[in-house]
Amino acid sequence: MTQRVLTTESGAPVADNQNSATAGVGGPILLQDQHLLEKLARFNRERIPERVVHARGSGAYGYFEVTDDATGFTRADFLSAVGKRTETFIRFSTVADSLGGADAVRDPRGFALKFYTDEGNYDLVGNNTPVFFIKDPVKFPDFIHSQKRDPFTGRQEPDNVWDFWAHAPEATHQVTWLMGDRGIPASYRHMNGYGSHTYQWTNAEGEAFFVKYHFKTNQGVRSLSSEQAAELAGKDGNSHQTDLLQAIERGVYPSWTLYVQVMPAAEAADYRFNPFDLTKVWPHSDYPLQRVGRLVLDRNPDNVFAEVEQAAFSPNNFVPGIGPSPDKMLQGRLFAYADAHRYRLGVNHTQLPVNAPRTAVVDNYGRDGLHATRNGARHDKNYEPNSYAGPAQTGATLSAPLAIHGWTGTHEAPAHTKDDDFFQAGELYRLMSEDEKGRLVANIAKGLSQVTRDDVIEKNLAHFHAADADYGKRVEEAVHALRED
Repeated sequence: MTQRVLTTESGAPVADNQNSATAGVGGPILLQDQHLLEKLARFNRERIPERVVHARGSGAYGYFEVTDDATGFTRADFLSAVGKRTETFIRFSTVADSLGGADAVRDPRGFALKFYTDEGNYDLVGNNTPVFFIKDPVKFPDFIHSQKRDPFTGRQEPDNVWDFWAHAPEATHQVTWLMGDRGIPASYRHMNGYGSHTYQWTNAEGEAFFVKYHFKTNQGVRSLSSEQAAELAGKDGNSHQTDLLQAIERGVYPSWTLYVQVMPAAEAADYRFNPFDLTKVWPHSDYPLQRVGRLVLDRNPDNVFAEVEQAAFSPNNFVPGIGPSPDKMLQGRLFAYADAHRYRLGVNHTQLPVNAPRTAVVDNYGRDGLHATRNGARHDKNYEPNSYAGPAQTGATLSAPLAIHGWTGTHEAPAHTKDDDFFQAGELYRLMSEDEKGRLVANIAKGLSQVTRDDVIEKNLAHFHAADADYGKRVEEAVHALRED
């Protein structure tokens, strides 16, 4: 086999990669040693800023295959025919911890999926829970600050975590999910994924529907207890990454079945819950799950940095037939996600291989910026309209328009007949077995009992009492018992 030649970044062959150039034997290193300076300078710049949230993640390639006709609800081409396959890339992640954290922790999991469709990339950015802690994006930085390391102590503080939740009663539903049995998935393969937000689908006739995505794992849901997770995190901080990598390498390809809940747009205004509130679900009895297809992961990335760390998902990447809803959290993320990638990866991050479309042709007037690789030919113009056959608009919208009315201003979300912050949390609690309830109560009490302010504890207890009398009573008794020890 022919020996490959080591070169500098400019392609020049490297004569010696073992010894730096010096002024004589044992003398000081010379500034002219271009290879040494280049290696050290590149090494200093190997790390890019980690994500503020979802920093620790794993990814894989695969495909999505349509199994059931969805054309009555959407004209999206990748959903246009049973049997049609579309290449995908997924990134799983924890939310609150840093890049150096462990996988087996109690934390929501990101479930971000990129479809490389013929009409451009479609990004679906969700979690392993169908709801979230807050309903308005103006509170997102505050929420994350309360869950991250304290500026003074440098660690996550129960006082901060529970103080924020004390002032956010709408978080009670998600807290019940997080502290329950599904709060720590056994692996990425053994958890469901949800679009979480409400999205809009539009069919070929222009009819609009609101939808929620549910990816049900075909491996079965498996979770870890707090004790099992602590032991696993101590043994292997990379447990979920290891599991996903090894399963795919063995040819055991994980898969999920995609179901959607579909609501005709005209029914949204009078639905008993606000259908655009991220802290609420749509009960399946109201809008049953309808199967659409299956997601299969069958290939590991060749390079974690290039393909997982540099993967960029933006919920504003829609394709014809799919669009946004008035979900306020979604509306905020339409800006925030893309802006985060411009900060971390640069304005041309969409040209990186993992983010670039596979079959769709990108043709626009974006030019220049850091790492620009697609600046056009010598006669291409960088303005529009022009007289040189440059790309032009289609006039066809991706989705149906959203009706608006009223005055501008900072408004609370409109209340529907069954809207409150506690009803669905209570419903979730009442669905649990006695063993599940016991573990949920123990998990909540373990954290809440560490809070130093009595008023913060009492505010949180009031939320659990409001959700369900038994729920509140058991949490209160467990917290008081731990604080008396």
